Amino acid sequence: MPDLRLSFSCFEVPPVSVHPLACVHPTAMLGPDVQIGPFCVVEAGVTIGDGCILENRVVIKQGTTLGKENRVFEGVVVGGLPQHAHMPERPGGVLIGSGNTIRENVTVHRAMHAGELTTIGDNNLLMVAAHVAHDCQLGSNTIITNNVMLAGHVTVANRAYLSGAVAVHQFCRVGTMAMVGGQAHINRDVPPYVTVDGLSSLVVGLNQVGLRRAGLDADTIRELKAAYRVIYRSGLTWSEMLKRLKVRFVEGHAAEFYRFCSATERGITPERRLPPDATIKLRRDTEPESQPQVKVG
Repeated sequence: MPDLRLSFSCFEVPPVSVHPLACVHPTAMLGPDVQIGPFCVVEAGVTIGDGCILENRVVIKQGTTLGKENRVFEGVVVGGLPQHAHMPERPGGVLIGSGNTIRENVTVHRAMHAGELTTIGDNNLLMVAAHVAHDCQLGSNTIITNNVMLAGHVTVANRAYLSGAVAVHQFCRVGTMAMVGGQAHINRDVPPYVTVDGLSSLVVGLNQVGLRRAGLDADTIRELKAAYRVIYRSGLTWSEMLKRLKVRFVEGHAAEFYRFCSATERGITPERRLPPDATIKLRRDTEPESQPQVKVG
């Protein structure tokens, strides 16, 4: 039988590279092959997983855990205290998954209370100067572009795309594969699979590009269109609309509409539509828009 001790000795753990101008607390836990650049600060009790790269001037504050192979760029602060008038004595933490790219000057704040977490999943791209407030929950494979502002307790589901300077009100949710246009002001939940126009902050249809990029086939997209029409075009009351969604779309991607809408507490974002008697597809800014019946929290 071979001597396993000799076999194991052939494997070397990749070294940790910490720049001499970085400040890493001795209680911080660093996985193999972590790289920490100059002027970084890693506070007490932080965990940084295998293969993470911290560029220059990154601050990882206590209460933060990073998974594997995250790349964090200059000026990022992860684990800052919540921005709240009544600062908690014992705030929660931040939990970040693996494979994320966090670009320059992004800020991610800790949860408000001990035992709670601000969470970011896997393979997300957070672009320059985005802000993730306390108790936010981000899924995986999202794109959060430049200057996006997520208030406290916001939820962003998998594969959602938030364009530049989008502002999301506290406690709002953005559904899976939704696309929110630049500078939109989101104060109600954004259902899954839809596009929100940045100028009006209203829904303008399905996120066709995102659905195709995600590999959804034509039959699935047709089902999503049918469910969309039930929500925004049927003229049903809120309870009637939920009942029809539940009965008609019991499985697959379209079933997510019922799960999402039935759980809303703030109501859903209305659709941008022309008046029903309009004959020209143009509208003056002074003309009113017809709005569907939606639940208002």
